This record gives sequence, C-alpha cells and structure tokens, in this order.
Amino acid sequence: MDIKQYMQGVGKRAREASRIMARTDTATKNQALLKIADLIIESQDKLLEANALDLAAAKTNDLDAALLDRLELTPERIKSMADGLRQVAELPDPIGEISAMEERPSGIKVGRMRVPLGVIGIIFESRPNVTADAAGLCLKSGNATILRGGSEAINSNQAIAACIKEGLLSCGLPGNAAQVIETTDRAAVGELLKMSEYVDVIIPRGGKGLIERVSKEARMPVIKHLDGICHVYIDDHADIDKAVKIAYNAKTQRYGTCNTMECLLVAENIAEPVLKKLAPLYEDAGVEIRGCDKSQKILPGITSASDEDYHTEYLAPIMSLRIVSGIEEAMNHIQEYGSNHTDAIVTEDQDNADRFIREVDSSSVMVNASTRFADGFEYGLGAEIGISTDKFHARGPVGLEGLTSQKYIVIGDGHIRE
Repeated sequence: MDIKQYMQGVGKRAREASRIMARTDTATKNQALLKIADLIIESQDKLLEANALDLAAAKTNDLDAALLDRLELTPERIKSMADGLRQVAELPDPIGEISAMEERPSGIKVGRMRVPLGVIGIIFESRPNVTADAAGLCLKSGNATILRGGSEAINSNQAIAACIKEGLLSCGLPGNAAQVIETTDRAAVGELLKMSEYVDVIIPRGGKGLIERVSKEARMPVIKHLDGICHVYIDDHADIDKAVKIAYNAKTQRYGTCNTMECLLVAENIAEPVLKKLAPLYEDAGVEIRGCDKSQKILPGITSASDEDYHTEYLAPIMSLRIVSGIEEAMNHIQEYGSNHTDAIVTEDQDNADRFIREVDSSSVMVNASTRFADGFEYGLGAEIGISTDKFHARGPVGLEGLTSQKYIVIGDGHIRE
C-alpha cells in the first residue's frame, strides 16, 4: 500500500463529506447517531470477538496493565458507547446558533454564528470506545472526522467503524464522514499530520510521547493535554470524613484515567487524623504511597517520594503525598508540579475555596469533589472527545461546542459605509 496516496484519498473523501455534514439538519444527524447506537448494541458479539483478538495480541506483546484496561471492551462498555451516542443525540445542536446580534450606529446588525470546524483528525491509543465517542461528537457538530487508532486496537476499531458507516449510509449521509484508518503502518500518522489542506484540527489522545510528537509535527492546530497530574489538597479547614471519601475516590475509582488523582496534598494541622484514616483504605486497595519526610513520620511504612514522583502521572495504583503548611504552599506545589488539568480543594472555608478557584490555573478546578468528575459525561457535554489544557479555543473537557468555531454575520438593508 502506498501510504501517502492512501492518506490523500482519505483526506479528499473527508473534505467532501464535511461539506455535506455542515449543511445536514439536526434531525438527520440525530437519526444517524441513534441508528449507530442500535447497531453497536446489535453487534455486541462481533465487537467482543474483535476485541478478544486485540487483547490476545496485546498480552503477547506485554502491553502494560493500564493500557490493557483501556483496550478491553466489555458488555458494559459497549452499552456505554451506545448510551454516549444517544446522549449526544439529545444534546442541543450548536450549529447555526446565532449570538450577540447587535445593531451598530451605522444601522447594520452584527452577530456571530456557530459553525463546524470542518475535518477533525483524531489520533488515539488503546481505547476503542474513542472511535464511537469521537465520531458521534464530530458528526453531531457537523464535522467529518478521520480516526487513527493504535495498532493494538485495530480489530476493535474496524468493527466499530463498520457500525458507524452502516448507520450513516442508512440515513442518507456519506459513509466517509467518519473514516477509520485501515492500516497499522506508523507512516500513516506522519502523513495525516502533514495534510493541512484536508484536516482543520488534530486531537491526540494517548501517552505523552504521542502527544509530544503530534504537537511537534502537526501542520494544523492541535487540541491536547500532555499530562494528567491531578491534585487533591485537603485544607486545614476540611471536614475529615468528607476529605477521606474524596481523596480515596479520586485515586481508586479508576487508575488509568487522566483525571485520576496522582498527588495528595494535606495541610499539616490536619495531616495526622486524615492520613491515619486514609492510609488503611489505600493499603486495602493496593495503592503504594510515596511521601515526603513529614508524611513518613506519620506513616513510617511508606516509600520516600522523589522530586520525579511529584512530576509523574502514574496511571497505576501509586500516588505521591506531601504535607504542606497551608493553601499557599499547596498552590505553589500545584504550580510547580501540576499539568493544568484538574485540581481540587477540600475545605469548609469559603475564602480558601474562592482563592483556590481563582488562583489555580487548571482547566478544571474543584471544591469538595473528586477529580474523577472532570469528564464530558459528568459535565453534561456528552461523550467528550478529550481534555484540553490549552488556553485558546477549547479548554477542559471538549464537547460539541469545542468542535465548532464562530463566524461573524452582518445583516444590512442596502447599507453602505460612508
């Protein structure tokens, strides 16, 4: 296969499909999403069979536990994919929405209309559910998409892609509106990143190496986050029971996600009672704690934390721990070691809560809630396409609105500029 020629064909077909999707009415888009959801449920056995092939190959290739977890499809995860598509179908369609229409002194009316981005390229690793989630959001927002999953999920992704294509065609929409790259050749990624004439934006979802490569090589804008080094800070004005519940959930609810807490910060005035309650819970869950000198005096059995630990996104049952003097030191730590993803404070002091919200420069900042809520579903956005820690265009969980742009519209009645 000539990779360049193949990718150019994919790009051309996507650009053609994007023009059709941009003018497709809401009812037709929703009909297609619901049909794809039904087909995914009906094809459960095929999806599980395809996924079993991927899992067997991944285990042979010694894929680590976190990636195996992301790769695996279960009946529950398949149902979640379908539910996500149905939820997206129920969301308001942002396309064509006109806002801020104002009459100017000249008599013209000026406003902004929300429009699709065009063609969105998505490069992701392991998680086959991204194929359905990303395609659904792109289609509802009037975009075409080119999806390049990891080689470890090739069979799963192709099985899901078949459902998507069938659903689109059954509703009179172009099957090429959501294309999954059929080759595992790594050269396909390089070609995709060059295709600025066909691709309007790239979204990488995966490990730091992938995202760094995409950021470096892409000739089009990139929506991304590099790391999910998320913190929970337990303030000295925290409710201890509430703090224990939040810190435990933020770490253990699921290990291999970007919004999992990787570092726990505890105010020294409350550290001993908090850690005496938390440590046994983490131990029962098999979580390894790597702590500072002060925390080791309270929990003498834990491992010593290095500076590198505080810079690490573990994606595993390992966490770092640091006792701080108070909110000032906690925020300084987050500034130095954080990744601008998601950080939370547990406190009953409203002034400290307000200060944390104002001063912590992350895409999601939380008060008295687990970092695991930093998710498109939980924010009411539908199945998110990713998390952005950039400050332009889209920030935080990227849902429908994050996959659109705005153009100015001007309404006159024979007006001319004097």
